[in-house]
Amino acid sequence: MSAKDIVASLSDGMTIGIGGWGPRRKPMALVREILRSDLKDLTIVAYGGADVGMLCAAGKVKKLVFAFVSLDAIPLEPWFRKARESGSLEILELDEGMFQWGLKAAAFGLPFLPCRVGLGTDLAELGGLKTVQSPYEDGETLIAMPALKLDVALIHANRSDYRGNVHLFGADVYYDEWFAKAADKAYVSCEELVDKMEDHYPDDARLNVFERCFVTGVVHMPGGAHPSSMPPAYGWDMKAFKAYAAAAKDPGDWSAVADKFVGADEDAYLNSIGGKEAVAALPLPIF
Repeated sequence: MSAKDIVASLSDGMTIGIGGWGPRRKPMALVREILRSDLKDLTIVAYGGADVGMLCAAGKVKKLVFAFVSLDAIPLEPWFRKARESGSLEILELDEGMFQWGLKAAAFGLPFLPCRVGLGTDLAELGGLKTVQSPYEDGETLIAMPALKLDVALIHANRSDYRGNVHLFGADVYYDEWFAKAADKAYVSCEELVDKMEDHYPDDARLNVFERCFVTGVVHMPGGAHPSSMPPAYGWDMKAFKAYAAAAKDPGDWSAVADKFVGADEDAYLNSIGGKEAVAALPLPIF
């Protein structure tokens, strides 16, 4: 598929899960395509980074379900902060573990999963979450974390074939497999696209962390995670993140800077930052 094909299949009011983690391996090319569209009133579910910030700034988000929205070195994503402080969003704020449990409940086809995460905090009360009591001798009271059922998941992968066999590299695949399994449809953008994975990479089956039955469409988008990182291919673009954060300072008018951070199309965006070669040359961060 093309990115335009994928976004054309979406509709107003959908619940869209976005894979990746903060400034790491975000499907930013697909997010930018949403930003170029007329989609609105979306519920976005994410361990958020610039994906969430941009969609909030553009007025695409009605409700946000999140565990955090951060660019790491810039701890609180600035465009998200503006939207949050304005009171323009419906929100469900969760602990990282609660969020993961909600995705897993949806993936398992369950209405909820019991968990201890969140007990003793205000998150359960603020989020309207209920508790359940263990039916066994312990009688423990647990939070009933509701399923985070997604209409669509968007994921950026290192490699895929045309049938949706996806390879994820790096030390951490975050929770992309649970986003895919929690969604009615999952769309994958990838750095490398091949015809049949087994013909090209027969020894890398271990990198296929979720089955192709969960993938509805694939699009070849080298550099598609920029400005987030895509380990081990390239690191995040902190220069771009700093410029993006600076643009949020008062008056912080997204319409005045959207062209810079989104572009007329993906080729125009990549050309504005030096092309795919510049993205590929970004060094991986060292912690």
